Amino acid sequence: MYKILKAEQLSANIYLMDVEAPRVAKHCLPGQFVIVKMDEKGERIPLTICDYDREAGIVTIVFQPVGASTQKFAALKTGDSFMDFTGPLGCPSELIEEDLEELKQKKILFVGGGVGAAPVYPQVKWMHENGVDVDVIIGAKTKDLLILEKEMEAAAGNYYPCTDDGSYGYSGMVTGKMEELVAAGNKYDVCVIIGPMIMMKFGALTAKKLEIPTCIVSMNPIMVDGTGMCGACRVLVHDEVKFACVDGPEFDGYGVDFDGAMKRQQMYKDLEQRAILKLQEGDTHHGGCGNCGGDK
Repeated sequence: MYKILKAEQLSANIYLMDVEAPRVAKHCLPGQFVIVKMDEKGERIPLTICDYDREAGIVTIVFQPVGASTQKFAALKTGDSFMDFTGPLGCPSELIEEDLEELKQKKILFVGGGVGAAPVYPQVKWMHENGVDVDVIIGAKTKDLLILEKEMEAAAGNYYPCTDDGSYGYSGMVTGKMEELVAAGNKYDVCVIIGPMIMMKFGALTAKKLEIPTCIVSMNPIMVDGTGMCGACRVLVHDEVKFACVDGPEFDGYGVDFDGAMKRQQMYKDLEQRAILKLQEGDTHHGGCGNCGGDK
């Protein structure tokens, strides 16, 4: 069992947990993820690693409840435990494998949206700890939905919050802030974009328009099994089949078939909704739809 040392609600629908997992923490690197299972009957849920403390043996996860299993996660409190906490899985960020002195010469922009700020943070923190200054744009619908602001401000060379409603920071989408920074004379070598699929699609299109040489995106939103066996995270990158969980989760943003990936992402919506309904209705659920098995 993996004990939850801290359970915190960061915003209306985003949760943070510190989990005691010494062996996982010992090997974590930015960009990787873990598979979390609540109990014997629970789903295996892939979650990006938000932070880790090797000495304390702690791994931090941040998640947004989407299906029944993550809604159950949100109800857990400090002192509760996960049955399984497997990782680290996936490939680390390619940036941390570069020559450090060469990396320091590059101008890097990180762009995060919503809960995507969580996987952005460990990379920004690693950069800061290794003397690499980076710019960070984080977007959300409103100020209340921005997460990890203090952590981001401490680690980023320049931190730019954005809100769709203009209630805080830059008024508008992250793509507008990207254009504004480049127009102001910033010449970026690399742009890392992590967030909702639609945001990454248009973020990559904007980066290409701004002639940023390298664009990296994380395809963690489409992962299901996390081991390459289910095929749910199959994605075309430069017309070559890749699997986000074993080949990624990070890929060249200029080569990803976002439209195909978003269609694949919709495949499990009906199953998710049926599972949520069954969770909400409990013993009163009769399974009248004939598909969820509640009538058996």
